[in-house]
Amino acid sequence: MATEPTTDVSTDATATATLGGPAELASDHITTSTRDQAELGRRIQTWLAGVLPEGASPTVADIVKPEGNGMSSETLLFSASWTGADGERAARRCVARIEPELDKVPVFPTYDLAMQYRVMSVLGAATDVPVPETLWFEGDASVIGAPFFVMARVDGDVPRDVLPYTFDDNWVSTATPEQRRTLQDSAVRALAGIHEITPESHDLSFLSDFTDIADTPVPPPGPGATALERHLAGWERYHEWVVGEERSSLLDDCFAWLRANLPATTEARLSWGDARIGNMMFVDWEVTAVLDWEMAGIAPPEVDIGWMTYLHLFFQDLAVDLGAPGIADFLQPADVAATYAEASGRTPADLTWYIAYAAMRHGVIMRRVTERAVLFGEAVRPPDLDDMIIHRETLRQMLDGSYWSKVALTL
Repeated sequence: MATEPTTDVSTDATATATLGGPAELASDHITTSTRDQAELGRRIQTWLAGVLPEGASPTVADIVKPEGNGMSSETLLFSASWTGADGERAARRCVARIEPELDKVPVFPTYDLAMQYRVMSVLGAATDVPVPETLWFEGDASVIGAPFFVMARVDGDVPRDVLPYTFDDNWVSTATPEQRRTLQDSAVRALAGIHEITPESHDLSFLSDFTDIADTPVPPPGPGATALERHLAGWERYHEWVVGEERSSLLDDCFAWLRANLPATTEARLSWGDARIGNMMFVDWEVTAVLDWEMAGIAPPEVDIGWMTYLHLFFQDLAVDLGAPGIADFLQPADVAATYAEASGRTPADLTWYIAYAAMRHGVIMRRVTERAVLFGEAVRPPDLDDMIIHRETLRQMLDGSYWSKVALTL
């Protein structure tokens, strides 16, 4: 979810109207909120009057909801001005991140805005990773209808998700190979910087290891002996929450495979969670902001590496399936791993498992996203629930091993 995405939302001529097969998920728009942005702005202005010193007389203007990226929390852009202690008017360009409407089939069952705020604050204070300055957090849902936090607005371009940047006529697809390589390397170096934060170096007790993602009616899994086991356990609980009684044989097979092939690792570092270039802003091909921390936790660094590389593979597969060439030489796992090793001094391992882990977790998310699109009338509910997973064929091929021949896992 970007603080200030580009306005380029053109669609490729080769793309069809839908991406989701029988589910008919729209390719050019995904509804994330029905809230009125003008009313949100009025409430934030009233709230600022209580946050700032007496006599500040704040105003909020230029209220915009960005389009193009994000399927979960809500983002609101606005400008704020107020009178400072010196009597002069101060102004800030701001971004509010707002808990989504929990009665509108949210992607996740809970949204810990305080956790996201703290992660960004830790990174801003302790690393060179470019994160927006955190300004205010408000946990009282009565203020604007949901908890939210405010951060400084950052300029830059964001690789689009809808329609993905792997389609033609956007700033990533039309870049030179050298420019895309600069973008890729900058993104990977930022990822390595995030992983410098560990439970030993900083107090990360506010992170949950992702084990409390849902208060489901089934017994919670055991805590697990390692950060990876606890991370997987949390996603197993999320899977149960998403499917409920309407089980997916494909997703059941995926999580059984993950358990049966779990790597042996004791690595535990701050994990971004939603590590992808669509959650970054760039100027001159270099990262200027790392965004969207709702999936943050504690995990081996390969969890983020697998997610970053698979999300590109996902978008690349969508482009190829719809007749576009995509960007085949971009964010290949072997290249990413080599750059990461150079930046961090740690060589990523077991990438096949971690890329599969990303794809299989993404399968659960896409099932939920399609459920949400059905609610908003932007998709149809197919007879076969596995058709709600756009990349179901990819998951099948990962399970039988046939997928990996087209993925560059080694240099």
